[in-house]
Amino acid sequence: MAGHSKWKQIKHKKAAADAKRGAKFTKVIKEITVAARQGGGDPAGNARLRTAIANAKAENMPADNIERAIKKGTGELEGVTYEEASYEGYGPGGVAIFVQVTSDNLNRTVAAIRHMFSRNGGSLGEPNSVAWLFDKRGLIYVDAARYPEDVTMEAALEAGADDLATEDDQHIITTQPTTLHAVRDALADRGIEPNEAEIGMMPTSTVRIDGKEAEQMLRLLDALEEHEDVSKVFSNFDIDAETLAAVDG
Repeated sequence: MAGHSKWKQIKHKKAAADAKRGAKFTKVIKEITVAARQGGGDPAGNARLRTAIANAKAENMPADNIERAIKKGTGELEGVTYEEASYEGYGPGGVAIFVQVTSDNLNRTVAAIRHMFSRNGGSLGEPNSVAWLFDKRGLIYVDAARYPEDVTMEAALEAGADDLATEDDQHIITTQPTTLHAVRDALADRGIEPNEAEIGMMPTSTVRIDGKEAEQMLRLLDALEEHEDVSKVFSNFDIDAETLAAVDG
């Protein structure tokens, strides 16, 4: 299994053990705030905000937190002004890494990211150094234990999705970026509530790593994900189940 999908599975399992919900809440609040600032505070007319709210509810975020984040985005409440940016670089073994951030101080954020890369066997690169190795896609994650694959597949394809793959305990539905929100809404209308939906960067090729490089890579991704300014991390690493078990163990 490769890249972003593999890391999603690792994070999914780690979340159950670590319960690092505070950092997750911070990232979701930022996304709601930015979405409301850019497209207005009405979810009915703002697809990005609608999806951000759905993701927040999937994390059991209190309604009051969601409402405050929206009002900060629309200016009804005083709040921090966030900027969005992306950074690219290489991890151990030449793995490509694409990092998206939401920050109130990009100089501080990029310095922290550069440090994380360097201390874990990687290096931060120039703009477009690795972006060409990824395709932008809509990604919807559905709990495979709750929703059968055939039912989810039928609903997704009827809604305009491109494909569905089941990996471990998740269905991963891929869409065009422009149809992500419509497909997510259509699934919800059919009674299928996704765990998460996002615009992602899917690798067009992969790099196999193992041993020390795999350990360094997972430490780097973990460090990036834990930083409150990092909203999403995508990579093109490939790691087999045996190596993963050894690293986790």
